[in-house]
Formats: sequence, C-alpha cells, structure tokens
Amino acid sequence: MQQANGRGEQHSPRSAAAGWPSPRGGGGEHYSPSPSKTPRGGAASPKLPASAAWLVDSRWALSAALSLLLFLAVALAVTCFSSSSPPYVSASAFFSSSDQAHIHVSQQQEQPESLAAAANATTAASPPPPSPPPGADLPRLAYLISGSKGDLDRLWRALHALYHPRNQYVVHLDREAPVSERLALAARVSNSTVFRRAGNVHVIRRANMVTYRGPTMVANTLHACAILLRRGGAWDWFINLSASDYPLMTQDDILQVFSTVPKNVNFIEHTGYLGWKEGQRARPLIVDPGLYGSKKQDIFWASPKRELPTAFKLFTGSAWVALSRDFVEYTVWGWDNLPRTLLMYYANFVSSPEGYFQTLICNAPRFVQTVANHDLHHIQWDVPPRQHPHALALADLPAMVRSGAPFARKFPRDDPVLDAIDAELLGRPPRPAAGGGNGNGTAPAAAAAAAATFVPGGWCGGDASCGSVDNDWVLRPGPGAERFQRLIERIIRSEAFPNRQCK
Repeated sequence: MQQANGRGEQHSPRSAAAGWPSPRGGGGEHYSPSPSKTPRGGAASPKLPASAAWLVDSRWALSAALSLLLFLAVALAVTCFSSSSPPYVSASAFFSSSDQAHIHVSQQQEQPESLAAAANATTAASPPPPSPPPGADLPRLAYLISGSKGDLDRLWRALHALYHPRNQYVVHLDREAPVSERLALAARVSNSTVFRRAGNVHVIRRANMVTYRGPTMVANTLHACAILLRRGGAWDWFINLSASDYPLMTQDDILQVFSTVPKNVNFIEHTGYLGWKEGQRARPLIVDPGLYGSKKQDIFWASPKRELPTAFKLFTGSAWVALSRDFVEYTVWGWDNLPRTLLMYYANFVSSPEGYFQTLICNAPRFVQTVANHDLHHIQWDVPPRQHPHALALADLPAMVRSGAPFARKFPRDDPVLDAIDAELLGRPPRPAAGGGNGNGTAPAAAAAAAATFVPGGWCGGDASCGSVDNDWVLRPGPGAERFQRLIERIIRSEAFPNRQCK
C-alpha cells in the first residue's frame, strides 16, 4: 500500500531501507526519510556521492587525530618544563640586594634556637680523623742469625741479646749441626712464652747445607729473606748475622737511630777495586759440594780460569749487610733478570757472599744512590788480612765502643768479653751459672742457656725480667744511641756520602 507525501511523491519504506532509487528517477541521489534543510533560495541542497562523503569523514577524523597528537605534545612539553623549573620564583627577581639581605637576616633571626643548637651538636659530634697507631713511625728490623755445629747455645744467647718484639727473626742451624741441636733449638723457641706470644721468631726446620766461601751461604741468606717476605709481616731492613756476632748496644738504641734513616738506604761495604782478589777470587772457578751433597765438604777448584765479565762490573766487600726491604724484594723477586744472572755467575765464585750483593746493587741504576759504604760492624783484621778476622777479646772493648757500630764480630764461644758487653753496654742481667756441658741441648749447660735473659727495654714495662710484652713502641734509648747516631752522621749525612757509592 502506498501513501502520498506532502509533495505528491510516493514513498516506500522498503525501498528506502533497501537503498533502492527514488520513483522520481533521480538515480544518483539517496533519499533520506528525515526532512532536509533547504537554503533560503528555496532550492534543496544537493546530496554528496558516497565516495565524497567518505572522504569528508576521513578528513575530519585525520584532523581530529592530528589535533589530539598536538595537544598531547604540548601537554607533555609543559609537564617537563614544569618539573625542571623551580616551584617558586626567586625573590631576587623582585627585591634589591639590600632587601634580600634584610630578608635573609630576618629569617636567621626567626630560626628556632633549638635548631641552631642541634646543628652545633652535630658538628661537635662528628669524629675527628683517626690518628696513626702508636709507634707507626718506628722501624722494624728483620734478622737472620745462623750457626753450625756446636753453635746452639751461643746462637740462643745472641738471639736474646738482639730480641725486640717489634722485630722479626729467622734462626738457622745448618745441616752440619746434629739433629739433636736443631730439634733443641726448635723446642726452645716453641717453649718460650715471649716468643710464642709475639710469634716473631721463625726456625728453619729443614736445614740448609752451608759451605763457607761457597754460594750456599748466599742461597741460605736469600732463603731467609724469602721467609721474612712471606711470613714476617711489615719490616724495613734485613740484617744478616752469625752466632759469632754480638750487639754492642740495645735494640732500643738501634731502633731509635734507624727511625732517623731513610728507609731506602742499604748498608753494604763495597769497592770496585779488586786488587789481589782479581786473581784469587774472580778468575778461579770453584764448585761448592753443598749444592748437591748431603755431607759438608770444602769447595774445590776447577780449570781453566775465566776472564772477568764484560756484561757487568764486579764489586767486592763485606759479607755482612743491612738491606732495605725494597732492595730485598728486588733481589728475591727479580723483576728484571740481573739478580738471577748474578746468582748463577757467583755459583762458581770464591767467597761469593763478599761480592754478590755488592755487584748486584752497583749494577742496578735504581739502587746505586741508596748504598751506604758500611756494614755496621766492628771487625778487626790482622795485617796482612787472613781468611778470618781477629778474634775479639776483653782488651778490644774500648775500640768497639769508639767505633759506634751496633754489632761486632768475631767472638769466641763464651768469652768473658761477652759478659762485659752484657754488663756495661746492654744492661743485661747476668746469666745463670752454667754447670758444664757441650752445648748440644742435653747437658746442664743447655738448661742454663734456655733460661737466657732478655736485654731490658721499653717493651718490658715494669717487668725487670721482660717476661711479657708491654708496649713495643716504647723505646728507652741510652748512650749506645748517641754513639750509633754519630756513626750514621758520618756515613750518610756527610759530603763524602755520594762520592763513596759504587766507586
């Protein structure tokens, strides 16, 4: 059924819904059931094609999307600017400098007194920088005391005369000494209350074979250096001594003077003039049986003789040295090959302990300016000199004192001069009377030696017997420090010091 509209046109809802063409024949137009607005001219607005309508709608959607993106970008920029800007405007933009000062003073006056007091309390409560521990500037010495057959008791006596808890000690009886002596030495160290508490006395339990005048003496010294570098903690100088050496002053005297010496100084007596040693020491070739044998034998000569080296210059001097830790590390670790090269060269050298360290330090440019031409010993040689120095006796005591040296050698076993040194120079209590014996650790003499007394020093505190360690940084230097200080002034602080280095 059809119904006429107001214009005389017929409308079919079905055809309109289905998008059919109008009965008027306008096939290019769509009919809308809602009344369309007409312009004032009365003519109806033409309808857009479907493709054009879609294009218009797409442009509107694109414009809306671009507008949204632009809005988001502006909002993001404003947000970032707001977060990076201070939330307030500085008063300097509105006030003059005088006004700002007035405001600042007013704010300070208005600050609560409790807040100022809290700030002061915080400043006062902040801890000061930690101060160095007591005795941090005092040096530490590392000693090697070596002996052979029959030297147990006098090595034990020398150890007590040289002992100080700040120092480190390596003690060694070579393989020629009976096993009973070596075991007795280890037992004495283990049973000593002071040594056990301080933990600074190290026994070489696996004894080395040492041949006098042979390279095994150098190897034994380097062995002790390696032990001290590994187990000895902090120390500044290494000093090698034998059981026939003895101190001429207390350790408090020695440490006091060493505290004034630069820690890179090496005390090595040396000379580049070989003289008679060129023909009797440098040119002969020797073999040390101690390098491969289990029984002690003297060195023997080989042929032919060799020429003097051209890769380095030979130096000779005393076998007794005081080496800085820096030089000991260089000698043992050898970050260049010179220490090893010279060690192999001196394996066939007569009396290599009198040349190895001298030649090494004078051919290492880094250490040439650190060598002091002295061995810190008082030694008296016969004229002409023999293989061994003159044995010191009681009549030589004044000369020992005048020398200013901290050590002397060579002393006979249990000579009365040692008791005089204990009483007059060291202030050491007299030893218990020995009941005889051979010093092998089993006779009554061993019991007396085991009860040897220490040299009194600041570390003993109020205990005259020094049975315990008090403060090891407390020193009580005596006249020995004055003598030693004068010697040091002559050795390293004189104008002749650089002129006596490696000449």
